[in-house]
Amino acid sequence: MLRIVLMVFGLLTSLSSQAGLPFATAKVEFREVDQTYAVEALIEATKQATVAAQISGRVVELKFDVGDYVQKGQVIARIDEREASQALAGSQAQVAQAQAGLHNAKATYERTRQLFEQKFVSQAALDKALADYKAAQAQTQATLAGAGQAATARGYTTIVAPYSGVVSARLIELGEMASPGKPLLSGFDPKDLRAVANIPQYKLAEIRRAPQAKVEFPALGKWVDAVAVNVLPSADVKTHITRVRLDLPEDLREVYPGMFARAHFTVGRVKKLLVPAVAVMRRSEITAVYALDDKGGIALRQVRLGEPAGKGEIEVLAGLTPGETVALEPVKAGIALMGKR
Repeated sequence: MLRIVLMVFGLLTSLSSQAGLPFATAKVEFREVDQTYAVEALIEATKQATVAAQISGRVVELKFDVGDYVQKGQVIARIDEREASQALAGSQAQVAQAQAGLHNAKATYERTRQLFEQKFVSQAALDKALADYKAAQAQTQATLAGAGQAATARGYTTIVAPYSGVVSARLIELGEMASPGKPLLSGFDPKDLRAVANIPQYKLAEIRRAPQAKVEFPALGKWVDAVAVNVLPSADVKTHITRVRLDLPEDLREVYPGMFARAHFTVGRVKKLLVPAVAVMRRSEITAVYALDDKGGIALRQVRLGEPAGKGEIEVLAGLTPGETVALEPVKAGIALMGKR
């Protein structure tokens, strides 16, 4: 059992208490828990995209900024549509002209056909009238297609969100010139996230057999169960590392792409000496717990910890023995210890 004398914490101070303790306690014991393989991971969004301009023009409106939530179909930006509107008007005028020519060519063909049936015109005249009529039909179809293309191009001046999500970057400013392919805004869907971990080749067999996996967010003090684990069928040719994706539950608060995480893959069962994580106090470089003896005495005990075991518990490598009692409320235990010195 590791005991280090640190006067500032009174590690070897032990006081008896005959009355009931003013804090909760728990036993330190061996228990069978999941044996895990932990590896660093990175959070990324399954749905993430950069919206780009499809026509040239000046940006006249930007409705959202970084951090804003956008619903699918909402307008996120507008490009000056005057040039596109003029092009559409010109195409519509050409359609009207072509339709007028088609109407005239059809009437001419009908008259020529009637005259041909009465033997007043030759076969060549009928053939020419038919050819002019078909040419007018083709011309009308071409102008209609051009008008449709112009209408589509005009629609590109209004940029809408392809799916609901959060704006992660604004890549253009109001008044700047947009051009085809120029990025405008980037975003992601916060409801559909995953953790990506790099696994060495020798661990892949255990990972594939793992019945479950958990993802830890150290900065948030949060653990979640992975919804699914997918081993990608490819490896880096130099490092032989394989990427593994762990799908996360929906609507994880405070989790976003680029965050650091740890993936814990269950690879077996093992017995470990466990202590509740809330019993552990950390002061500078000291990690300790308040331990109680059989007479109710309280002592601050330095411990060496292993990996988290889930369910709010952590492995103890040194400093405690099975069956010992620890305080679950270190602050209250410290006050009780100082009050009875």
